[in-house]
Amino acid sequence: MPWNTQGGGGWQGGQGPWGGRPGGGQQPPDLEEVLRRGQEKLKQLFPGGAGGPGRSGRAAAIVALAALGLWLASGFYRVGPEEQGVVLRFGKLDRLTGPGLNYRLPWPIEEVLTPQVARVNRIEIGFTSAGQGIGGRIGRRELPEEALMLTGDENIVDINFVVQWKIADAAQFLFNIRDPEATVKAAAESVMREIIGQTPIVQATTEGRRLIETRVRTALQQLMAEYGAGIEIQEVQLQKADPPADVIDAFRDVQRAQADREREQNIAEAFANDIIPRARGEAERLLQDAEAYRQEVVARATGEAQRFKTILAEYAKARDVTVQRLYLETMEEVLRGMSKVIVEAQAGVGSVVPYLPLPELQQRRTATPQAGQPGGQQ
Repeated sequence: MPWNTQGGGGWQGGQGPWGGRPGGGQQPPDLEEVLRRGQEKLKQLFPGGAGGPGRSGRAAAIVALAALGLWLASGFYRVGPEEQGVVLRFGKLDRLTGPGLNYRLPWPIEEVLTPQVARVNRIEIGFTSAGQGIGGRIGRRELPEEALMLTGDENIVDINFVVQWKIADAAQFLFNIRDPEATVKAAAESVMREIIGQTPIVQATTEGRRLIETRVRTALQQLMAEYGAGIEIQEVQLQKADPPADVIDAFRDVQRAQADREREQNIAEAFANDIIPRARGEAERLLQDAEAYRQEVVARATGEAQRFKTILAEYAKARDVTVQRLYLETMEEVLRGMSKVIVEAQAGVGSVVPYLPLPELQQRRTATPQAGQPGGQQ
């Protein structure tokens, strides 16, 4: 309590709270003197003022009983709906209590701690929220010493992430770790650096973010269990995973070039997938055509050879007949489609029909209607 120096007089009579002057180096009075003065003031509250010895004893008993009642009543305590009561007896864990009104032995025998076991806590790593800024926006301050991490392909990535956790075991939480928030933050940063150190930068900044969150949460929960911290890791959220600001433009150019390369490769693969099957089909067709031609030529040659053998056998049996038949078949094949006139060489000069014009006869036969047809003679 500060000294009251108003009016230049300080405490009444220039004395301190213990009856001496401030700064005078005097010690406070004995405890017996303080109790004696309290008893004298308490006697004045009862009827009769400073009564006899009997009344003084009764007053002291009443005061003692009232003090005892207040001391016992101080053991009642309330645990909130999001809290859990941890009762300590002479500093040692005795029991856990749930929400509602509970009782413990008064201090200094027992005391109670009420950690909030249902509240989800949030730890930011790589950045810090600075409260409301201009226009009602939440300010944000980067922490490069926490955010910059080395990837598996020896690149640097700027990572901001949030860890959400809550108390799973109140006793372990209170007695096994000294600074829970600092412990969770240090462990989360260490685990994230380990996971990022095994991941290429392209995967860390694109499609691999969800896998990184899952791996970090699992490893961090395992580490908390090894510590016996009594903490449950609810979620790990990557807020940002980008290259450092100094090289982000160049990195995006590289990503665009890689995307163009992949697109051109896909186009080339699509063209190859289209042209190669067609070429294979064409080659297969040519092979089949060649095989069919081979079989046709072989079959024709085989047939010609067999025919020649058959004719040779007939020729051996009847030479003149075979020669005449071969001659006629050959002439029939040669003269097919030509105008033919048969002239009888042995006919005399007086012969009526020395030659036979076969084409003209054929034309007449075609032009003259046959009997029984319309326009024909009966």
